[in-house]
Amino acid sequence: MKMAHTCIRVKDLDASLAFYQAAFNFKESRRRDFPENKFTLVYLTLPGDEYELELTYNYDSEGYDLGNGYGHIAISVNNLEELHQQHQANGFNITDLKALPGVPPSYYFITDPDGYKIEVIRDK
Repeated sequence: MKMAHTCIRVKDLDASLAFYQAAFNFKESRRRDFPENKFTLVYLTLPGDEYELELTYNYDSEGYDLGNGYGHIAISVNNLEELHQQHQANGFNITDLKALPGVPPSYYFITDPDGYKIEVIRDK
């Protein structure tokens, strides 16, 4: 067994695609359009990684209530401080670098156009 994908529902497919491509260099790996059922699925991958992030776009949706059960997805990087500076320079909604008690800063959060949080963590 292996994990296949994570699905998030998005209000504006173009804005979400632009965000994930600009912020993390995600590439569209495949797309499935179902116009008769009024939805589109777009699958994104990171270079060198098979795991997919599925963006589900329902044509008639006005947005989604994230509720209090969703936490975040996480992306590990080997250039944490550099990417943090790039995200800040590009005007993305990010937090300061954060640390767990007793350890140096090792992560921050960035928020996508729909309010989903992505934890960016230092690769081990």
